[in-house]
Amino acid sequence: MKGFFYDIYYLCRKSIFMSKPVRVRFAPSPTGPLHIGGVRTALFNYLFAKKHNGTFIVRIEDTDQNRYVEGAEDYIIKSLNWCRIPFDEGPGKDGGLGPYRQSERKHLYKQYADQLVENGNAYYAFDTSEELDAHRKDHEVKGKTFIYNWHNRLKLKNSLSLSNQAVKAKLDAGDDYVIRFMSPQDEILHLTDIIRGDIKIDTNVLDDKVLFKSDGMPTYHLANIVDDHLMQISHVIRGEEWLPSLALHQQLYDAFGWSAPEFAHLPLILKPTGKGKLSKRDGDKLGFPVFPLEWNDPRTDDVSKGYKEEGYFAEAVVNFLAFLGWNPGTEQEIFSIAELTEAFSLEKVNKSGARFDPDKTKWFNHHYMQEQSSSSLAELFKAQKPRLKEIDNDYISMIIDLIKERATFVSDFWELSDFFFEAPTTYNEKALKKAWKEDTGALMKQVISLIEPIEDFNVENLQTVIKGWITSNDIGFGKVMMPLRLVLVGELKGPDVFDIIYMIGKNESVKRIENALNNL
Repeated sequence: MKGFFYDIYYLCRKSIFMSKPVRVRFAPSPTGPLHIGGVRTALFNYLFAKKHNGTFIVRIEDTDQNRYVEGAEDYIIKSLNWCRIPFDEGPGKDGGLGPYRQSERKHLYKQYADQLVENGNAYYAFDTSEELDAHRKDHEVKGKTFIYNWHNRLKLKNSLSLSNQAVKAKLDAGDDYVIRFMSPQDEILHLTDIIRGDIKIDTNVLDDKVLFKSDGMPTYHLANIVDDHLMQISHVIRGEEWLPSLALHQQLYDAFGWSAPEFAHLPLILKPTGKGKLSKRDGDKLGFPVFPLEWNDPRTDDVSKGYKEEGYFAEAVVNFLAFLGWNPGTEQEIFSIAELTEAFSLEKVNKSGARFDPDKTKWFNHHYMQEQSSSSLAELFKAQKPRLKEIDNDYISMIIDLIKERATFVSDFWELSDFFFEAPTTYNEKALKKAWKEDTGALMKQVISLIEPIEDFNVENLQTVIKGWITSNDIGFGKVMMPLRLVLVGELKGPDVFDIIYMIGKNESVKRIENALNNL
């Protein structure tokens, strides 16, 4: 179905689904920290739900207890809350269709697996792991790939090849088994994805996926479909890595006779080089986080960096994640969460992978740094520097007003402002050679004589007095201002010299000049 007819089909299908309440879910597994790719998936689900006055659900998919990591679920929820994308339904927020942990729903799945067996869409398989490994090795020797499906299922040990009596005897004896979905033969599946359009799949290449195990636990595929149906999910928005599962999931909906949700598979987040999926190793190698919050691994005691602890603002993280795979179609780059909600649409999500740019993330953070009030930044600064604990917040806020334009993180503040709190004890050698000449000492003594009599000590009066003296005596500004900055700061850096003099005060300014005269 292509061109005009596909467009009509898609629009009709979309209108049917959009007439239903929008309910989307983010379904992470608590097997470790939440990667920013997962946060991006949660964000797009959240934006889509809010755009359509829908419901954003979090469901913890913890059926694989062997990979369960203590503290991971709590980490996931804290991460979403820090990113300002809280869920409407989920653990601790029952919307009437819970529970929202799959481990608490495992009593539901057996009846659905049995239903598929009864209607001929699934079957019992009793092959042991050793037997299947032997088949795989035999195929490898012959240069083939072993696939459990239509071409060999009748040659294997399952309820299709065994008699009813033999199957019953095995089940009664408690033999281990799995329930496999029976993929059809010689069919072409026509699938629809909001982002990728029409997809065709030849069913002959599909394997008969395991849906249920004799230990009473479903696999991801069965639990995912049953839960999405029971929770009335209207749209499944998930990562590209789940695209190969789309054929099975659509077939399961059809087998149950249920209406499938709309599907949208988001592009991968790529390494900064643009080649391959972004991983924790890339972040470690290049010095940037790939997790929203710091993660302390209880299994290894390893600590992984988090965006929050590295000094990023939640608004910056959300803003740069939104642009990983989505484009508003305008020149606007700075979006509040409300503006993102208004502008967002799945139709504007790209198919191709999105390259992660560490420098762009810093650009976003620099912008949001300027948006913060200096008083709130002062609190963050004091929290990082205990030595500032007793210093008045107003004083620190005034300093931040002078330096924050050059800062990307709060952690940059000390290097940009240490001279406001401590007199320099050394002087940069390169700056000293550039700024300190034979007559500099005499000029600095003159500056002291100009500063000391000023009664109304403010920036404007300082400028008037010192600049007036320089001009009237036909002295080059650099001959005075460079060494003056050097003796106050220790380097040729910092905001306007008159701001520095005003902030540290008359007595401290004179003291620093005199100290330089005594030591240089």
